[in-house]
Amino acid sequence: METSKEKTPNIIKRYLRYLKLERNYSGNTLEAYQHDVEFLAAFATQKQLQLNDLQLQDLQEFASSLHDMGIGPTSQARVLCGVRSFYRFLKMDGYRDDDPTELLESPRLGEHLPEVLSTREVDLLENAIDLSKWEGQRNLAIIEVLFSCGLRVSELVNLRLSNLYLDEGYIRVVGKGNKERLVPISAQAVKEVRLWFSVRCHMDIKKGEEDYVFLNRRGAHLTRTMILIMIKRLAVEAGIQKTISPHTLRHSFATALLEGGADLRAIQAMLGHEHIATTEIYTHVDTTTLRREILEHHPRNIS
Repeated sequence: METSKEKTPNIIKRYLRYLKLERNYSGNTLEAYQHDVEFLAAFATQKQLQLNDLQLQDLQEFASSLHDMGIGPTSQARVLCGVRSFYRFLKMDGYRDDDPTELLESPRLGEHLPEVLSTREVDLLENAIDLSKWEGQRNLAIIEVLFSCGLRVSELVNLRLSNLYLDEGYIRVVGKGNKERLVPISAQAVKEVRLWFSVRCHMDIKKGEEDYVFLNRRGAHLTRTMILIMIKRLAVEAGIQKTISPHTLRHSFATALLEGGADLRAIQAMLGHEHIATTEIYTHVDTTTLRREILEHHPRNIS
């Protein structure tokens, strides 16, 4: 059994190596978990304690400090999720005999329904694109792929030419935990991607970036931030008042499928959700949309 005297940086390194090699977590997920445990380490240092010596009472104090710092309930819950993961690792790897987070409570979260766009609003978003600019066709293809395939933004920026089976109408997506799934791609999205290729083929592409589908003007693959900025700017230009992000198009994809009668299990497979409970939130979105339609269009509600 490891002793509690091992230095905190070494324990954190071991933990991150475990998440990377055994849990197959992506770079973005690793960064989030590293941030959580380093946040906790700073708290432990203030109390003049080692991370693996903290007890439930200390962790409850840490949770309270998150609230005092003005961190919202959702972010608090995410940080505490990272803390629980860390202490499960400590117990599993022999640093501790117990898991002090077993009785650690997370803040109560109200049900949050994701913002979605109607097909008409997606059309408005696309119509705001200036196709006279070199990146116009690229941006149009990005919007269509996000809405047609329901990709996470991280999956989009890492999409490779070798993942495309456009003639067959599928793309291969590498999701969380390096899990692969095949997702159908619409004829409209295929058309826009092929038009983007007619622009892409004239670009000076950086060495090592040749297989990425979507590139910036310097010939390198796009970042998540670039996609976010592009979509928010288009929303303003399209006059869309909703607060949206690339993930909104993923929500819109799932909601459109549900409204069209798709089976929830099929939607789960296309989104790459590990648990059906994650997908079930779209049944609430669909019900909310239905209620709004009834209120707006039923003759008894029209004055």
